[in-house]
Amino acid sequence: MDLVAPVVVEPLKRRRCSECRQGPLERVVVEFNAIVCLDCADLGHLVFLRRGDTALTRRAREGSALWAVVVRHNRRRTRYERQGLLVEEPALRRAEAACLADGEARARRRAREAERRAGRDAAITAALEAEILRLFPSCPADRASEIAGHAAAKGSGRVGRTAAGRSLDRGAVTAAVRAAVRHIDTDYDSLLMTGVPRHQARTRVAPAIEAVLRAWRTG
Repeated sequence: MDLVAPVVVEPLKRRRCSECRQGPLERVVVEFNAIVCLDCADLGHLVFLRRGDTALTRRAREGSALWAVVVRHNRRRTRYERQGLLVEEPALRRAEAACLADGEARARRRAREAERRAGRDAAITAALEAEILRLFPSCPADRASEIAGHAAAKGSGRVGRTAAGRSLDRGAVTAAVRAAVRHIDTDYDSLLMTGVPRHQARTRVAPAIEAVLRAWRTG
């Protein structure tokens, strides 16, 4: 059986109840073109739940034996728009508790996933660092760690986050080391800042890069 919820109106002008004369009223029910307060309409025991939290609204509505829709007329759009619900207070409390439990469960799940991702990222970085030292045994340990951390930074799109980098492809690992040497051990960045085109700057610093890589390979 389809349920037909009572409709409660937030009037643009505060009015008095046609039965008990209470007012001005924040919310009213219109019965046979007459303004009735919530108490006279037997809705006074309900509490207002503003729209916005879909899960809370759904749970409170489902747990409330009696509930009503609250609307307000929008003059510019010439239509009534939902503002929220009136629900039983115990149902609202139960809904809030359930949503809080869900939120805590989601937070715990996010924490577990973040921990797993951090573990994977650390493993990728450690493997990349070990491969750098294998290929370049005379590379200083702190430089190898720095290069691996930079190349494997999450979301960077750098070598360590590519399939080739994760599989420790020799060419990919060497490319990461070469890029680090280019920026740190040569005047490549200074050349770019003085307006030297990128390809020309790379050509000029290439011998210096290869000298460092050769030294790191052989010691």
